[in-house]
Amino acid sequence: QVQLIESGGGSVQAGGSLKLSCTGSISLNKCEMGWYRQAPGKEREMVSMFNSDRTTTSADSLKGRVTISQDNAKNTLSLQMNNVETEDTAVYYCSADCRGNPLYREIFWGQGTQVTVSS
Repeated sequence: QVQLIESGGGSVQAGGSLKLSCTGSISLNKCEMGWYRQAPGKEREMVSMFNSDRTTTSADSLKGRVTISQDNAKNTLSLQMNNVETEDTAVYYCSADCRGNPLYREIFWGQGTQVTVSS
C-alpha cells in the first residue's frame, strides 16, 4: 500500500497564498502525481498534475495561479497557490496514479486537507 499525507491546508483570505505538501511512503517518481480538490456539493476535479512525460497540466480556472512541484529526494509533492479565490475553497487531495507501476497497479489518495478562502 502507498500512504500519502497532505499538510498545509487552512484558512486564507482571498488574494493570499498557500502551499500544500504531500509526503509519500514510497518514492514518488514511481507514479504519476497530482492534486485534486472537491468542494461541497461538487465532484472531485483535477487541480494540477504531472503527465507521463513530466510536463504538467493544470485546470483552466487555476492556470497562472498554481504551481506543482515534486522533490523525489524528499518524497514530497507540493502545490503553491497564489491569488486564491473564494471559489478555491475545497478539500484538496494528493493523488498517486500507480497504474503503470507493476508493483501497485492502482490509484492512491491522501486523506485530504481543507482549504478555506474568505473574502
